[in-house]
Amino acid sequence: MAKVPSFVEAPLLEVGRFFELFWRVLVWTFKPPWDYKEWFKQAVRVGVDSTPVVLLTALFTGMVMALQTFSTLQRFHAEGYVGSLVALSMVRELSCVLGGLVVAGRSGSAMGAEIGTMRVTEQIDALEVLATDPIQYLVVPRVWAATLMLPLLIALADGIGIAGGYLVAVGLLGANPITYLDSTFQYMDAGDISSGLIKAAVFGLLISLIGCQQGYYTTGGAEGVGKATTRAVVVASMAILISDFFLTKILF
Repeated sequence: MAKVPSFVEAPLLEVGRFFELFWRVLVWTFKPPWDYKEWFKQAVRVGVDSTPVVLLTALFTGMVMALQTFSTLQRFHAEGYVGSLVALSMVRELSCVLGGLVVAGRSGSAMGAEIGTMRVTEQIDALEVLATDPIQYLVVPRVWAATLMLPLLIALADGIGIAGGYLVAVGLLGANPITYLDSTFQYMDAGDISSGLIKAAVFGLLISLIGCQQGYYTTGGAEGVGKATTRAVVVASMAILISDFFLTKILF
């Protein structure tokens, strides 16, 4: 029987490991004991510690959007719609995608490196010897912390991005503040906001699962930890961009 080429086998193996890990996370989520202290610790690391970089990204994204679109819409005497364009772009797409990519680079890599180091130093083996399931102890808190905290981060990022657009359009380019605020919320509804938050939750799940997966299956010592960290960021970023297309297709 012909051997499956490595370039086919490796991605299939990664996909299989991903869904196996996801299933084990679901199973262990509902089994006691629940380490609430660790859950809270991971929520702080993923959510609170990532707040400055995510909000800074959203602020300048909103500012750039206003700067770019104002001059374009001004050609058609439609600069009054800058607020709508910035707001809808942020809540539907830009905040969740860019915020997810930032968190993938910051927290996803940290998960891969931390669990990968535990794997190569045999700490995970020690947990198994002590009759502690490493998925329940290490992975479950990280997965649900990221899944719950990322929508909260993105909700803040939406507001900051819209405020950044307002600062540029009104303060720098001289747009009418009343018109800008009216147009910001004129065409926005609850579905626009909820779709961005749903995307953020899915992205948080993907980032944490992929980061933990890459760390959990690390081999090769220190070099393997470095490769696992790199793969955690690259694969999570690609997963965000690919899943974003399908989520947009489903939600709109």
